Amino acid sequence: MALIVQKYGGSSVADAESIKRVAKRIVDTRRAGHEVVVAVSAMGDTTDELLDLAGQVAPIPAPRELDMLLSSGERISMALLAMAIHSMGFEARSFTGSQAGMITDATHGAARIVDVTPVRLREALDEGAIVIVAGFQGFNRDTRDITTLGRGGSDTTAVALAAALEADVCEIYSDVDGIFTADPRVVPLARKLGRVGSEEMLELAANGAKVLYIRAVEYARRHGVLIHARSTFSASEGTWVLDASKKSPLVPEGATMEEPIVAGVATDLSQAKITVIGVPDVPGKAADIFKIVAKSGANVDMIVQNVSAAATGRTDISFTLPKTDATTALKALAGEQAEVGFESLVHDDQIGKLSVVGAGMRTHSGVSATLFEALSMAGVNIEMISTSEIRISVVVRGVDLAEAARLVHTAYGLDGDAEATVHAGTGR
Repeated sequence: MALIVQKYGGSSVADAESIKRVAKRIVDTRRAGHEVVVAVSAMGDTTDELLDLAGQVAPIPAPRELDMLLSSGERISMALLAMAIHSMGFEARSFTGSQAGMITDATHGAARIVDVTPVRLREALDEGAIVIVAGFQGFNRDTRDITTLGRGGSDTTAVALAAALEADVCEIYSDVDGIFTADPRVVPLARKLGRVGSEEMLELAANGAKVLYIRAVEYARRHGVLIHARSTFSASEGTWVLDASKKSPLVPEGATMEEPIVAGVATDLSQAKITVIGVPDVPGKAADIFKIVAKSGANVDMIVQNVSAAATGRTDISFTLPKTDATTALKALAGEQAEVGFESLVHDDQIGKLSVVGAGMRTHSGVSATLFEALSMAGVNIEMISTSEIRISVVVRGVDLAEAARLVHTAYGLDGDAEATVHAGTGR
């Protein structure tokens, strides 16, 4: 008998029929003799609808009250799921994040987990119950307020519960069959991976892959949690996310054999580019610029500084950041223009980032040449380049991103024999 933590996203519990389908899968797992803990997201687009509603009554909703509102979505789905399981003759108990012992810091909207004390969950399991936990939410001991974990919080909830309960596996269910070599909505011939390393998964998640969120992958890697990414709509084997050294009787032998040079191609249309034009090319100016950006709360990704113009002694610095952070960063920079001494700012929100990820890059040459040749043959211009040990990222025009991804995917020999199946259509 194993202890299995399962997580179901919004598309998996979008309506009553979907909830009953999920309940049957959970009951089947329990019938097989396993203990089951489930972390569940809000139904369908509930969270987005609640955010829209909050915006209609208050232009800038109070963070504490917004968390109170948003956490209600998961409470609805957890209760309905528990009811569905009861109707199938099995005991299920639902718990909010605070009841489940998800202790966080006091940051509303993006709280970090600081401790997990699943005492009530363990008691329920020992009494033979299936445990249902509201994902995405927690509780701060100092303020005694409800908090939410931000986008992808239900993934993080599931992994944190798996770590605290020492679960054998954390199954993350979505509307795709696992981790693919690219987003199958962008690259139809993307192939499902049997296994992907946690380091590669971190890079893929950080650069646009939507099936798993980076905070959940980070938490799993830090605490040694085995992740199995699967589809709610299929009983087929998914993708195992694990370190090369990790052994588990649950992982099929063949799933540990894949060691491709390139594991996948990730795409991201959520970023914007800011160029600071005419920066005095003297020590300390770049530091001044990024201190201002940091104080605005923006999360900078890629940075490129041009060669200084000899005639003027000035240079341009470009960087990318989430589109949602761009306005505040621009405002902060404009407010300090005179002090820093740059000439102007240019904002571009029509870019796309393409990333090639693979642990094999460390020991194989020619990976970057293949990428640049594929883009060159397609006539796609590269605006920025960034690399790590196992990743190459480029910024291109947003309108070119999908075609570029398909061509690069083919160039690395990643195409499958048939188009991938997407069961629902959101990626979550």
